[in-house]
Amino acid sequence: MSRSLSLLQQRHSVPSRQLGEPAPDEATLHALLEAAIRVPDHGKLVPFRLIRLQGDAKLRLGEQLATIAIRNNPELSEAKQEKERLRYTFAPLVLVVVARIDSQSKVPEIEQKLCAGNVAYNLLLGAYALGLGAQWLTGWAAYDNEVAAILGLAQHEHVIGFVHLGTPQLDVPDRDRPALADLLSTWTP
Repeated sequence: MSRSLSLLQQRHSVPSRQLGEPAPDEATLHALLEAAIRVPDHGKLVPFRLIRLQGDAKLRLGEQLATIAIRNNPELSEAKQEKERLRYTFAPLVLVVVARIDSQSKVPEIEQKLCAGNVAYNLLLGAYALGLGAQWLTGWAAYDNEVAAILGLAQHEHVIGFVHLGTPQLDVPDRDRPALADLLSTWTP
């Protein structure tokens, strides 16, 4: 069996809290990003972009999220406030994958979103292939208009996910996977 297929069969997410330094260096990150953007793109629209969160920016975003969360829910517990503040601080690098939807295109919106989703998934695959850990998360912030404004998103842009990248700090066991036999059928006329 090929090494590439073996990587696909073994890939799994590493929880963001288990990701630490080092982050990929600039050359490795550049190579990973170049690979990640090689996705099916009907119409060649490039309906995606990436936002890099690193260093102090991750904590600052978390502080702004905590402020929004408290305003939306004044009864939010201290523990949940702290969770919001620290949400992006565990992994040394977080990449925000953004879908850029062209509503005037003949390409359906779902295909444009799936294209951006493939970028996020390629980040996971590429990170695993490089010996890094990664986790694709969304959460309420991915769907919040105020967070979109903080991130500088335009009206036609949507967060697809926050991909946390770093070095696994411990071995994470794979989760149970569904049986292929339960998912595959053969259509017959």
